Amino acid sequence: MSRINTNVPALQATSRLIGNQNDLNLRLERLSSGFRINRGADDPAGLIASESLRSEIRGITAAIDNSTRAINVISTADAALGEVSKLLLEIKGLINSSTNSGALSDDEILANQLQIDSLLESINRVANSTQFNTKKLLNGELSYTVSGQDGVQLQRLQIFGARIPSGQTLPVTVQVTQSAQTAQLNITAGGSSGLSASGFSSALSAANNVTLEVRGRLGTEIFTFTGGTTVSAIASTISSFTSLTGVSASLVTTVGGSATGITFNSVGYGSDEFVSVRDVSGSFSVTPGDQGDTEDRGRDAAVLFNGQASAVKGLIARIRTSGLDIVADLSVAFGTTLSSSTFGITGGGANFQIGSQVNSDGLVSIGIPSITTSNLGSTVAGFLNTIGSGGANAITNSVAHPTAAAIVQDAIAQVAILSGRLGGFQANQIETNLNSQRVALENVKASESTIRDTDYATEVSNLTRAQILVQATTQILALANQSPQNVLALLV
Repeated sequence: MSRINTNVPALQATSRLIGNQNDLNLRLERLSSGFRINRGADDPAGLIASESLRSEIRGITAAIDNSTRAINVISTADAALGEVSKLLLEIKGLINSSTNSGALSDDEILANQLQIDSLLESINRVANSTQFNTKKLLNGELSYTVSGQDGVQLQRLQIFGARIPSGQTLPVTVQVTQSAQTAQLNITAGGSSGLSASGFSSALSAANNVTLEVRGRLGTEIFTFTGGTTVSAIASTISSFTSLTGVSASLVTTVGGSATGITFNSVGYGSDEFVSVRDVSGSFSVTPGDQGDTEDRGRDAAVLFNGQASAVKGLIARIRTSGLDIVADLSVAFGTTLSSSTFGITGGGANFQIGSQVNSDGLVSIGIPSITTSNLGSTVAGFLNTIGSGGANAITNSVAHPTAAAIVQDAIAQVAILSGRLGGFQANQIETNLNSQRVALENVKASESTIRDTDYATEVSNLTRAQILVQATTQILALANQSPQNVLALLV
């Protein structure tokens, strides 16, 4: 080569040196940052995929945090319910003790009543003070809000879950398709019944001394009536023991008012109720019921919620689906007729966003009703506040002891069911979601790492190669720069 103004080999070596130096800088950058992609130019398609995965990772991480916070909320409420359950058990023990009036003085019963008052106050305090991050949990603040409820037909609604469209109202139609019935047996004068017409009122036939066994859900009693006893006297005597047997008796009368027979009814509705009237001696033949010649059972109502069949016990209907979880207490008038009632769920409930995306699929909710003494109990027996001093079912009134015990039993069951629902909500929805989100986070992070993170084994190998090439091209450039000096030999 005899030209000196343009050193082509030096230019070529310089170009190679720049390329090798850039490659070396790239390897150093990746090794020092830990990322294979540090800018869009490193891998445009990989950067897009990586950012999408990073967005998903952030959503999953938030879902895990939300699920953990939701578990903390539910655990706080559940622990408080456990304390309320202990208080209710103490009240039950005091009621049972007070029933033993033959061995207790009036002062002791009054002391028990004062202790019950204190326990009721404690229940209200727990209900009103249990909170998480300033949010009250058990005072009804986290219950669902309802509009249009007919309190005469639907005496109480307990809504534990509802998928409410955003900003809308969820309409719920409760339709009774089969009426509830009490257990019922009848006896009328004539034939071989053992009753004969006796003036204005039927009575046991002369010399027909009858001993009856009357059984109901609450117990059994034996009654003995002599021949000639009127049906009104029989009905009155049996009804006076209703609180012990669960069976009442009423007269069958004609248009003119003559009593011609007796109807025996259970005090409650549903398949758990039964009436049995059997003559132990004498003649007293009732009309056969559905359980045989001397026994009949009640019938549960059949109820649809928005067209879906529910589980019903007597007049209490329950439905639990993915979109609706309700317990409804039907009134006697509503549950014994074929009719319907509609209300709307407008909002409320404890809502937890446990999904990685903000949508209805990732949102779960549960309603936590108030557990104050005015809400614990039932519409049939009464509510817990009525067993306090001055209440209709205070234990200082010995007649109210069975009712007070029934109220407390209903309250215990209500708290236990609520605790179970919270536990099921935590275990079956939140914790399972938490586990699946953690697995998803592992897999998504692994995918993002594959795209974006530096493979140190590969990069160290590439770094060594780049260092050698930079050193080699530097030496070559030095040789190329010396090459034009060979022209001086021609000038000698």
